[in-house]
Amino acid sequence: MLLAAIASPLAWMVAHEAAEANTVSMAVEESQRLARHFDATALRGPEASVHAQSAANAIVGGLFDVAEIYDQEGSRLATAMTSVGAEIERLLPTHRPPDYTVETHRDLGHTNGRWVIRVFVPLKNPEGVSADEIAGYFEGVRAIPDWQLEQMFQHGLRAALMAGLASLLCGAAIYPVVVRLAADNERKASEVLASHLSLMEALGQAIAKRDSDTGAHNYRVAWIAARIAERMGLQGKAMQSMIVGSLLHDIGKIGIPDAILYKPAALDDDELEIMRSHVQQGEEIVAGIRWLDEAHDIVSAHHEKWDGTGYPRQLAGENIPLSARVFALADVFDALCSKRPYKAELGFDAAMEILERGVGSHFDPAVMAAFRPLARDVFDTLAESDEAGARGLLEKRVRRHFGIGEG
Repeated sequence: MLLAAIASPLAWMVAHEAAEANTVSMAVEESQRLARHFDATALRGPEASVHAQSAANAIVGGLFDVAEIYDQEGSRLATAMTSVGAEIERLLPTHRPPDYTVETHRDLGHTNGRWVIRVFVPLKNPEGVSADEIAGYFEGVRAIPDWQLEQMFQHGLRAALMAGLASLLCGAAIYPVVVRLAADNERKASEVLASHLSLMEALGQAIAKRDSDTGAHNYRVAWIAARIAERMGLQGKAMQSMIVGSLLHDIGKIGIPDAILYKPAALDDDELEIMRSHVQQGEEIVAGIRWLDEAHDIVSAHHEKWDGTGYPRQLAGENIPLSARVFALADVFDALCSKRPYKAELGFDAAMEILERGVGSHFDPAVMAAFRPLARDVFDTLAESDEAGARGLLEKRVRRHFGIGEG
């Protein structure tokens, strides 16, 4: 319908302009016919006015409503006009004496309610008698009659209707194909996205199980980070990066030796340096896979601290990517509230007290301000959720922010 709405007026304009051009062409052709058959040498001598008047009378009333013939010097020899010509002639703009050498025309627009054109034709001597010499000039004025204007309008209207109908028929024919292709494309894109997310989820779960006996931590921390990010207004690509980065934040631990990763005692300085290298190894992993690039900010900066005492680059303040600042708080909160083999879980008040002590040093104050109103609901929701429940909570956020079904 949009195509028809555009095509119809354009077709009407083109057809109407073509009809106007055809009308002008007929008038110019008629004046050229006069130039070919009129003996231009008759415009000289004592009988010049008589001959010119005879020619003007002969041509007026056909295509022309006003006919004027001038001699070689541009003096008018004869004028003839119809009753319509008499009405519009006094309203026509004056012009200087003719001195042109080629045929031309001028569209005078609407005069006295009529569309008027004027043609200018030089009259040359016949072959063999100074053929290139201008012997005189003919000027004709034509007022396009109402019937011809109506005919032009109808011609344009028919063209517009045909263009509109053709557009609608074409649209009706291809619409089911376009809809089917669009739906198929959307389905395939959704399948590809879902497969990528499933792969990232599986990878994140496998990483999480390297240093704990459950993959629920990844689900919980990604869900908490998404809740905080929503509160802070993140959406679109930024929110997608938040979720992907949260799932894969510790991907570099794949390269950490088991002896260090599972050591029950405190790590010495050399071992601690190796453990911290998981950040660089994670950066290298996600940088090599295009569709994992979104995880880069959190993978590279999730151990940085607001006051610049974190690692590996000692970034401070807003130099730390926002997604990494959000994740850092979500990660610590979940760690405090979760039971691990080496510690018991903390209650809500105790966990919040630790977080508050870290505001301005470990955590971004703005992130903490966004989290406070959510904290109790987050704590209560996760307290009632096992690994499957945490996965279900995250899945709703994934569907909402990645456009996979309803979420």
